Amino acid sequence: MSTVVVVGGGAAGMMAAITAARLGACVTLVERNQKVGRKLYITGKGRCNVTNHCSSEEVRGAAPRNGKFLYSALDHTPPAWVEEFFESLGVPLKVERGNRVFPRSDRAADVIDALFAEMKRLRVTVVNGRASKICLRDGAACAVEMGNSPKELASISCEAVVLATGGLSYPATGSTGDGLWIAEELGHTVVDPKPSLVPLESPDAFCAQMQGLALKNVVLTVKNQKKKTVFQEQGELLFTHFGLSGPLVLSASAHMRDFEKDRYTCAIDLKPALDDATLDARLVRELTAGANRNMDNLMGALAPRLLAPVLLERAAIPGDKKARDVTKQERRRLLELFKCFSVAVSGPRPVAEAIVTSGGVKVSEVDPKTMMSKKVPGLFFAGELLDVDAYTGGFNLQIAWATGRAAGEGAAAFINQRAE
Repeated sequence: MSTVVVVGGGAAGMMAAITAARLGACVTLVERNQKVGRKLYITGKGRCNVTNHCSSEEVRGAAPRNGKFLYSALDHTPPAWVEEFFESLGVPLKVERGNRVFPRSDRAADVIDALFAEMKRLRVTVVNGRASKICLRDGAACAVEMGNSPKELASISCEAVVLATGGLSYPATGSTGDGLWIAEELGHTVVDPKPSLVPLESPDAFCAQMQGLALKNVVLTVKNQKKKTVFQEQGELLFTHFGLSGPLVLSASAHMRDFEKDRYTCAIDLKPALDDATLDARLVRELTAGANRNMDNLMGALAPRLLAPVLLERAAIPGDKKARDVTKQERRRLLELFKCFSVAVSGPRPVAEAIVTSGGVKVSEVDPKTMMSKKVPGLFFAGELLDVDAYTGGFNLQIAWATGRAAGEGAAAFINQRAE
């Protein structure tokens, strides 16, 4: 009999399993994929952004939903602890732009291998299967059932269960919401899962026209329908056949949380290093130097190939117009587009394309110190399954490690208390 069963072999689940095993629990980890850590393989573009080199307070500040719930977990397991943990497992780390922390090897596989090796050292049993139900005895968790039909059913008895199955993002990695449905069956409230850190759809036809165009060092500003700026940052974005993607857009999407009630507009400053006067002087210089050139030819010196015709069309300047014939008003329209290239946004892409899920098990029903359910003794939650999510930069994984460790310690302590 296992004393603790951890359901889910992602970041939070593996941390919970390692923590409980280090405290003497007999641990079984149930993972539906053939290998653990499948979602970790794709984080940080395959490099695994394990955490952010910052304070616990900064991590909470990067969590727009229920950051206060994380006080205990993050104070106990701050980013510095996570860095030391991985270094101790033989994974040297480095800090990059934005305080993002990566393995020096730039290989997510090294992080996963280290976690798996530690579980093996601690004799954590890894079972390949899909959990379908948590059984109760006298109202407390006592077993995990696996399988989808009576013939397939198998049961693992236990004294505590840690649910760490993730949200609904990247279902190919196993995040299909199983834990959410299990939690609901046990009486927990599940806040409607929505996509976060996700590409955005646009009705503007020019997005598809510029499909594949990546813009670097631009400033993206997002405003709501009250004209309040909800996001502004410099970085890289990508035009796609459906709208916008890229690091800037994924970060911005975390601030665009109410498409049902609110409307958002995106504006791109294509030349953030130049103020209006300097940019206007540049335009005058280019137009004067190329006075006899057609505008569709001249624009190659001012904008990328796919962007140039869109700028001319939106500025209502014919492509075959000579530079010398461009009016002051036309030049002004062009300048305004360079400084504020607006893109309409109709909504986020489906949750399956999101990096993380916003929503999940309602945190008011979970003890923030131990991650134990307030409804079912012996049931613990960790990671993306909880209604907590953060911006990009290693913050979501930091939350997974912190809540996973809290759940592992909570489960081990629960078992010890029952034995006394």
